[in-house]
Amino acid sequence: MTVTISHPEKVLFPDPGVTKRELADYYAAVARAMLPHLRGRPLALERFPDGVEGDGFMQKQLPAHAPGFVHHVAVGRVGGGEVDMLVCDNAATLRYLANQAAITLHHWLSRASAPRRPDRMVIDLDPAGDDFGPVRAAAAAVRGLLEEIDMPGYVMTTGSRGLHVTVPLAGRDDVDDVRAFAQDLAAVLVARDPDALTTSARKADRGGRLYVDVMRNSYAQHSVAPYSVRPLPGAPVATPLDWDELDDPKLDARRFTLRDIADRLGTTGDPWDSFRRRGPALSAARRRLDRLG
Repeated sequence: MTVTISHPEKVLFPDPGVTKRELADYYAAVARAMLPHLRGRPLALERFPDGVEGDGFMQKQLPAHAPGFVHHVAVGRVGGGEVDMLVCDNAATLRYLANQAAITLHHWLSRASAPRRPDRMVIDLDPAGDDFGPVRAAAAAVRGLLEEIDMPGYVMTTGSRGLHVTVPLAGRDDVDDVRAFAQDLAAVLVARDPDALTTSARKADRGGRLYVDVMRNSYAQHSVAPYSVRPLPGAPVATPLDWDELDDPKLDARRFTLRDIADRLGTTGDPWDSFRRRGPALSAARRRLDRLG
């Protein structure tokens, strides 16, 4: 399918001069690595028709006049009713989204076929300041705890401030049970290092500590998709990592950009290529976590 890019020379990122054509070419280049994380999932689109220095907006409703190859699904709203959301199942849709100036794609943690049965859980590590050392340390602590309860975990930069640790699930547990499990997991992390970590949502209550945020695991919430570009100077990218990359003192949330990723994939491959398409159910992990708690 051919998707024509309108106004291809329109600059979306004045720094470093990224055009709409370059955004479309980027999403075409990462489609093979990115699409497995998007297929079958409702998407919220962060769009900037006038570039990232203009007014952007979050769009959950399927764009008007979307072409036939763009899949979509009606999902229930938290307050009642439904919303028709776009689902990106193919490379042509990625290119179409770039033409819509959809800079960042945020996916649900469940599939449209089972919206209340998430098959992913996300731990968002949000630092209080610019020092990335505490974020790397917190991610290592999350990994250690996951290993204790025999759960897999995958880490990525957010392209914004912190790191996400994503845990594949079996997709058999209700979203409320997954959120409760994530909250208990975060509570154990904070109890082990209360001077460095907090689960306080209010910034005024954090006292300079890193926020362990698990609220993305609630129904109808979403999380930035791997390989999404962020609407920030330099066009940083939410980039999957190998765990040993946390040892790099130069690592920060915006380390990798739209212009780095193709070479990175070509040189080192996709660190999440082995991402488990189906993880464990929560029952056994819950028992192990309760013993630790």
